[in-house]
Amino acid sequence: MKNPYTVLGVSENATEEEVKKAYRNLAKKYHPDNFDDSNPLKDLAAEKMREINAAYDSIRNKRSDGGSNSNSGNYGGSYSGSSEYNRIRTLITQGRYTEAGRYLDMKPISERNAEWFFLKGTVLVKKGYLLDGTDYIRRACDMEPDNAEYRNAYSMLTRNVYSPYSGGRTVHSTGCSGCDICMGLMCMELCCNCR
Repeated sequence: MKNPYTVLGVSENATEEEVKKAYRNLAKKYHPDNFDDSNPLKDLAAEKMREINAAYDSIRNKRSDGGSNSNSGNYGGSYSGSSEYNRIRTLITQGRYTEAGRYLDMKPISERNAEWFFLKGTVLVKKGYLLDGTDYIRRACDMEPDNAEYRNAYSMLTRNVYSPYSGGRTVHSTGCSGCDICMGLMCMELCCNCR
């Protein structure tokens, strides 16, 4: 395998946040959803994505085993170092939410950490269960309050905008605002001639 730092385009002294940012940027660029089936580059992009994922896993595993910068608390803060959660993140990125949910549900309750709750919440949000997903992500924030990834996701959800792993798509909640209620009352008055 190539040097994982070279694959991600970072130095071996890069912080965990720099590694994570490089990984995300490359994953956005080479994600299979960016290439339709007729695109001749689709297979090359898929191969590059596998290489990027392997490099990222390698760096995470090396650092979690006592390598440099091993305890700086980033990578979302709760990455376990196992490829299990990375595989689930990849499934989410690929839009395979049901499969990702099945993997998450197989985890024993006693082993469900903050990253598990974050990923479960992300799957629920992507499937349209915004309130349940928000609750899971809030719980991840409660378990690891210093985790920027979880806090940012929760903040976006509570502002009714959330888009991790979505290719920039925006998801809005289905609640009513004061303007919606006022407009509804005005329409009802016009329709019913309630004066």
